[in-house]
Amino acid sequence: MSIRSKLFATVALPVLSVSVAVPPAGADNLMKPFEVAQEGGGQSEEELLLQKQRQAEEEAARQAAEQQKAAEEEAARQAAEQQKAAEEEAARQAAEQQKAAEEEAARQAAEQQKAAEEEAARAAAEQQKAAEEEAARAAAEQQKAAEEEAARAAAEQQKAAEEEAARQAAEQQKAADEQKAAEEQKAAEEQQKAAEQQKAAEEEAARQAAEQQKAAEEQQKAAEQAQPGTCVVPEGQDASTACPPEGGKAAEQPATTEEQKAGEQPPVTEEQKAGEQPAPTETAPGTEPQPQTGEGQPVPGTEQPQTGEGQPVPSTEQPQTGEGQPVPGTEQPATAEQQPQVQQPVPEVVDTRTEEEKVKIAEDPAATDETVVLPVENGAAVLDSDKDADNAGGNQAREERQKLREELRAKEEDAPAPADDAASQAAITAETPADLTQKIEANLNEKGTRVDEAPVFVVPETTNIVNNTVINNTVINNNTTVNNVTNNITEVKVVEQVDNRVILGVGDQIFVRGDDRPRLRHDAEETYYDELPRGRTRETILRPGGYRIVTVYNRYGDILQRSRVDRDGNEYLMIYAPERDEGPRPAIIDVGYELPPMRLRIPVSDYIADVSDDPDRDYYEFLAEPPVERVERVYTMDEVRHSARLRDKVRRIDLDTITFPTGSAEVSMSQAKTMRKVAAAMEKVLAKDPGETFFIEGHTDAVGSDRSNLVLSDKRAESVASLLTEVYGIPPENLVTQGYGERFLKVRTEEAEQQNRRVTIRRVTPLVRPVAQR
Repeated sequence: MSIRSKLFATVALPVLSVSVAVPPAGADNLMKPFEVAQEGGGQSEEELLLQKQRQAEEEAARQAAEQQKAAEEEAARQAAEQQKAAEEEAARQAAEQQKAAEEEAARQAAEQQKAAEEEAARAAAEQQKAAEEEAARAAAEQQKAAEEEAARAAAEQQKAAEEEAARQAAEQQKAADEQKAAEEQKAAEEQQKAAEQQKAAEEEAARQAAEQQKAAEEQQKAAEQAQPGTCVVPEGQDASTACPPEGGKAAEQPATTEEQKAGEQPPVTEEQKAGEQPAPTETAPGTEPQPQTGEGQPVPGTEQPQTGEGQPVPSTEQPQTGEGQPVPGTEQPATAEQQPQVQQPVPEVVDTRTEEEKVKIAEDPAATDETVVLPVENGAAVLDSDKDADNAGGNQAREERQKLREELRAKEEDAPAPADDAASQAAITAETPADLTQKIEANLNEKGTRVDEAPVFVVPETTNIVNNTVINNTVINNNTTVNNVTNNITEVKVVEQVDNRVILGVGDQIFVRGDDRPRLRHDAEETYYDELPRGRTRETILRPGGYRIVTVYNRYGDILQRSRVDRDGNEYLMIYAPERDEGPRPAIIDVGYELPPMRLRIPVSDYIADVSDDPDRDYYEFLAEPPVERVERVYTMDEVRHSARLRDKVRRIDLDTITFPTGSAEVSMSQAKTMRKVAAAMEKVLAKDPGETFFIEGHTDAVGSDRSNLVLSDKRAESVASLLTEVYGIPPENLVTQGYGERFLKVRTEEAEQQNRRVTIRRVTPLVRPVAQR
């Protein structure tokens, strides 16, 4: 209730009540004069009545005044009390409000103080965290810079040491060659001298024999003239030879002189008269006598045959490992079905282009139809299919491929490079995604028979193919190829087995086939196999984290399907090749022979990434690039392994920072660090799509036998794949390995060459998996 309402209730209302109550009291007083007047009788009633009335009025006025005064005093007192109470209430409320306001202000101030302190603490924590992160980043950058500097210094030291070793080896080789040449020249001079002496002796013997013959004829003629019909026997000659029966003509054998009797010179024979020379009776000092033919040439087969540019054929009695080292446990002789492959000479390739022209072509390969080569000294072809052509047909193959490229350009059959993976497979008339999904799930869920051990895959059966050589559907001859396909294969043989690798002989070529399954079982919790119909096998690998890797193989070990299934049942397809109903499997063959020679239409630097030349490159963008030409169909992993023409469709990274020692597949940790950026790019690609597949190729230089180099190169590819998994965490199922030995040299040389001892990485996903099943 407000103060005004309280005043009205306590003051005004009582006053009104008094005024209302006054008339009854006044009425009583007015009646009293009448009563007195009646009793007194002295005055007139009117006067008494008027007097009493006046008294009553005065009394009433007095009482009213007193009452009014009392009421006013009471009202004033009450108003004062109420005013005082109101003021006290107002003061109390004001005090309470002041106190509440002060408490609220204090509370707000406390909260603001607390918020300010918390904000300050948070800002300080963030600054501390930022400082720590900056310090960590700076430390990491310093560490990285230190590691890179150490790696660079180690690489430079390694390179300097290898260059010094190579220089010393070259000097030693040069000194040995000079010494050998000097010894050979000395021996040749001594042989020449002995031959000249022999020839002089033979000429002298022939001259003396001729003189003796002439003297004998003159002597006999003189005797016949002196005594016709009689025979005069010269002194010291048998009569039976000098005088034939019946006085006939003397024999044509010349008379023997005293010098001939002494045996100093043999008589001249009919062969000597004809100009032929007998074998020498003496040899030059320090040399072995050799059978001779013609003019002193060695008999064929007495010297070691040569290959290429005067290099000896590797011994077939003792196999060699890569780059000149013996293969352990393979010293036994080869059987009839394991005859060693004779290394054929590589056809010579003469490239008359200058270094400047090669660099210009490498910057714009689309401007030429010629074979594009690496712009380095003795640089080999950029495309592996071109390398195969050079190895098989030399300059003739180059000319044929150039003609075919010109025809393609004239017909405008070459389409522009695809913009992405989907565009590269645009021409594939594949099954619908729903049909593919159904078949893929059927392979995963098909009922099979559990087996205890991993199956052993069989060698492809014998096959018969038309006996001629194909160059992009053009027959040239039975020996020269362009895409390295000679279709006269009749059988596949097991040439040699080294550990878990098998070397297969196919015609005049050999291939190595390894077994990736032990590497795939890295960090596996369980692995089991199921036999499926049609000779197939399903391998299931359970890994920590609840995901599994399922691979379906055919009976030859070719991958038909590989998938990754996570714990929630999400399936990521890696490799898928539809089964083909083509009867017996053909022998190992390059399916690229069906395709024309490839035309590279991007700069070589965009096609090949050399880690040593460009260590700071964005390898993620490079690996994410699509194929450089269209993909005709989804190929099997086995077809990609055996076709350089197919692999040429995708870009490659040359890990030339990993320089293997001669004959070794070991990777040092200092060199392993140089793979960090490439491994990080691969990890980024897999984070976007866990179904990607990377192909790891191993290579050697040309020192050593073909078989040993194949095994060594396969080990190198496996070493890098294992390193990517164990050090950088790249899942093993996303990596496929294959060794190619010395088949794809980067520098054309038969000598030891560090650049040829390397490993290459390609992203082959667009070749082995439908884009629709990404």
